[in-house]
Amino acid sequence: MAQLSEPESLPIPFTLHLKAVQLSEEQFLRLCEENSELRLELTAQGELIIMPPTEIATGKRNSRLTRHLDIWAEADSSGFACDSSTLFTLPNGAKRSPDASWVRQARWDALSPEEKKGFARICPDFVIELRSPTDRLPDLQSKMQEYIVNGAQLGWLIDPFERRVYVYRPDQPMEELVDPTVLSGDPVLPGFALPVHELW
Repeated sequence: MAQLSEPESLPIPFTLHLKAVQLSEEQFLRLCEENSELRLELTAQGELIIMPPTEIATGKRNSRLTRHLDIWAEADSSGFACDSSTLFTLPNGAKRSPDASWVRQARWDALSPEEKKGFARICPDFVIELRSPTDRLPDLQSKMQEYIVNGAQLGWLIDPFERRVYVYRPDQPMEELVDPTVLSGDPVLPGFALPVHELW
């Protein structure tokens, strides 16, 4: 199969520095509601990241990997999967939206009703970021490190353009896999296997 090429003309995410403004939870929620065509994130430093809508090839890939995760999560029943429209408030205050994620039910049940409101105050146990043509790889790698520091137990950064996967785990160096066929979620997600070659 031919190597994927990266389009040159797509808009890239850009950042607005709003540290002095300090958006409240309600203001950020309203901003998201009034700009539903965009994916918005807020960094721990108060920077608003505005991402353009996903182009169709990335949308197809993301739908495929989310479906695999959701099917496994339903059969396993120890937690639940979320899609790319889900925003989490991490312990460091950042509001992040992974392309796919999974939360252990026991951790969710331990949250207070207040912590579950709006953008839930929890870092997923497992996150996937799928690189799109608009993403800068260093930005995604930094985001993956942030998930791990804030409580994620496993993270996969999938780059379909280079056919590489970067695997993140707490207290371990990042592992780079070149052109893997299948990714295993063991032991964090027992029995979960993603046929990543479908995304190339």
